Amino acid sequence: MPDGDSTSSVRIVDAIGEIPAEDWDACAGGDCPLLSHAFLSALEDSGSVAAQEGWAPCHVTVSEETVGIIGCAPLYLKGHSQGEYVFDHGWAEAFERAGGRYYPKLVSAIPFAPVTSHRLLVRRGQDAGRVRALLIAGMLRVAERFGVSSLHVNFPEADEWRDLGSFGFLQRIGHQFHWKNDGFRSFDHFLGSLSSRKRKNIRKERRSVSDSGVIMHRFAGDTLTAGHMQEFYRFYRDTTDRKWGWDYLKEPFFEMLHERLARRVVLVMAELNGRWVAGALNLAGRKVLYGRNWGCIARIRFLHFETCYYQAIEHAIECGLDRVEAGAQGPHKIQRGYLPTRTYSAHWIVHEGLRRAVSEFLDHESRSVDAEMEFLDALSPFRKS
Repeated sequence: MPDGDSTSSVRIVDAIGEIPAEDWDACAGGDCPLLSHAFLSALEDSGSVAAQEGWAPCHVTVSEETVGIIGCAPLYLKGHSQGEYVFDHGWAEAFERAGGRYYPKLVSAIPFAPVTSHRLLVRRGQDAGRVRALLIAGMLRVAERFGVSSLHVNFPEADEWRDLGSFGFLQRIGHQFHWKNDGFRSFDHFLGSLSSRKRKNIRKERRSVSDSGVIMHRFAGDTLTAGHMQEFYRFYRDTTDRKWGWDYLKEPFFEMLHERLARRVVLVMAELNGRWVAGALNLAGRKVLYGRNWGCIARIRFLHFETCYYQAIEHAIECGLDRVEAGAQGPHKIQRGYLPTRTYSAHWIVHEGLRRAVSEFLDHESRSVDAEMEFLDALSPFRKS
């Protein structure tokens, strides 16, 4: 599908396996493992991401004859709004009540992962502005081809978000809670930066878990086994069965993740009386630890905080990482050192009436998000300088 620029061409690819891994990764870079060909192909090859699951891949690539692929963007044709963490269910309901058809829609995102990273992937050495423009134009061409109601780009980096705004995308902000490494030498050094009450509370929670007999382990790289991943899948299924009833990630995904990306996996496991009882799955980038999934088959007070938050902080400090992203939502994370951080999304709405209504909604929502972040910032557990 030529794009009007005589030196480049744009393609729609319905499986990431059709794109050479070395080309995709050359565009994605190595900062975020969830953007890697290995991670995204494991989602598709395991059946976790597929048309029958409401996630039909239709990735966009930009190529030049002399260089090959110079840009790409993960893109999915969606039949629902599940697994996105940027909520547009209200938009869909309102549009369909008015007689419109909201689904299918297009989403550029990492499935099931509210992770901030690039969505417009450009090979190093290329003109980033030009390639991004071609990718955006290519995605809009896909939207036109499929006749969708909308195109959504979830959790892009701030500079991409601004570029998308210049193309007429409606801009949305949200927030998550991230822990930032302020040069801490140890977990105790981190605790020393907190107010006395918060510091004592965290020590109390960690001591409670330890006193219950739980032993914490972290497995990564060569220490991570297929058996560990099988045990974690058991926790994952128990949690989804009890809370959500939808196991987005199929069992083969965890096997493939171990086979293809073990060096980036950081699996926290809790042991009690010689058996595994809980775990948290993280992926380590060059500067960021991304917390993804958690599961538990025992009721132990504060075990969730220890497994998901404190172990992640300890790992980040030990490895010199800049940040821990612990997933969406959760104001309870603030008192554990995870502070509110802006996130972004951008939305192309085809129907003029829906676009106008969404634009008005986003104006109000943005002011509300700003006010909420200001309020949450005041709850910081860190000592005032």
